[in-house]
Amino acid sequence: MDSVKEYVRRHRLRHELELADWIAVPSVSATGEGMDQAAPYALELLERSGLDARIVDTGGWPLVVGHAAGPPDSPHVVIYGHYDVQPAGPPEEWHSPPFEASIRDGRMYGRGTGDNKGQHFAQLLALRALRDVDGGLPCSVTVLLDGEEEIGSPNLTATLTAMREELAADLAVWSDGPVHDSYEPTVALGVRGAVAFEITVRGANSALHSGNWGNVAPNPAWELTWLLSTMRAPDGRVTVDGYDAGVTPLTDAELDALRALPIDPAAMLAGAGLDRMDAGHGQDINERLATPTFTINSLTCRDNDEHRTVIPSVAVARCDLRLACGQRSETVIDALRAHVEKHLPHAELRFGAIMEASRTLPDAPYADLVLRGVTEAHGKRALAVPALGGSLPIAALTDGLALPCYGIALANVDERNHAPNENFELERFHQGIVTAASVLTSVGRR
Repeated sequence: MDSVKEYVRRHRLRHELELADWIAVPSVSATGEGMDQAAPYALELLERSGLDARIVDTGGWPLVVGHAAGPPDSPHVVIYGHYDVQPAGPPEEWHSPPFEASIRDGRMYGRGTGDNKGQHFAQLLALRALRDVDGGLPCSVTVLLDGEEEIGSPNLTATLTAMREELAADLAVWSDGPVHDSYEPTVALGVRGAVAFEITVRGANSALHSGNWGNVAPNPAWELTWLLSTMRAPDGRVTVDGYDAGVTPLTDAELDALRALPIDPAAMLAGAGLDRMDAGHGQDINERLATPTFTINSLTCRDNDEHRTVIPSVAVARCDLRLACGQRSETVIDALRAHVEKHLPHAELRFGAIMEASRTLPDAPYADLVLRGVTEAHGKRALAVPALGGSLPIAALTDGLALPCYGIALANVDERNHAPNENFELERFHQGIVTAASVLTSVGRR
């Protein structure tokens, strides 16, 4: 990798400027901001990286696909990333404009720096480096840039299924999310699934005076609170019957990998300003992050943003369930519907982003080669993480295309993805180019 490292060093400024230009193209799939310009720009990036590229219609925001052939009989690697980003959020909480890349203290700030433009761009730059240094790629590559990841990739599985012959590959890799909390180089073997949903409880046709109507008008906020209390017990158990149907126990190899991950629970909690852990069943932090969760994301009363002594007319809870391997979103959705119908029939239930859990076992094909590539790039043993706490639409590859799938996280732990002041440490960005090149080289050597 010495020649690749030298290539990255020589082109450092150019790479940073190109990334800044990519950040300056808004691509918010949830609102549509900039999406019409983003797909053609992604196409240009793939072509600039030596790929034969095209835009594929999905019925929603398009998929951008590029292919480059490697040596005859070499492995075929699918590289997944996404070009859509989260909404910027409150502008007053950003220290610099979200769609104008800014460099401070060795980090590039801007929406999409870490999630996911900076990480998939590092993968593309690895292809350029290998071509320029070695004269070609060590294996065949197909790059997929998804335009709907941040809204649950609702069209990805069907689109990839229609491309099954083109995507008859040997493995898939992706770079998203942060490295392990220990900041050690990381290879993720799976991700949890997700079901996002919203519960709305309605009362009167407008807010009512709490003195004149107290004990007479039903209070949607209380009704919603009572409903939520039936869904998760104080000890952390989710009490929605049937939501965990099909959960597959972790294998001994997965448990060994989890227990080998270095972590300082006290420091992790303190870093987030916490003095306690959530209620649970005694698992360590790493095991908790591989099991199902139920989270209330927000509670609001729509007609009482400023406190007034009223009975609100509408109360809303936004929630998500993270799914472990073996759970299926359709089963979870059915269980939630049955639970709400039983406990508060007039509550309205609406579902948002949905992703299935994905799993690749530690002894799956190419696992050792991917780990070796990351290890050689960093000069120290890479950690194998059985499942990331977050969610990605990787099941479209593992389940839909039967590909073993490996996550090569490149971003810093405090990248603030989805939050104001999202950022990517530039040393990690440049090291990510080397890491991606090393993985492809390792797979090509097989």
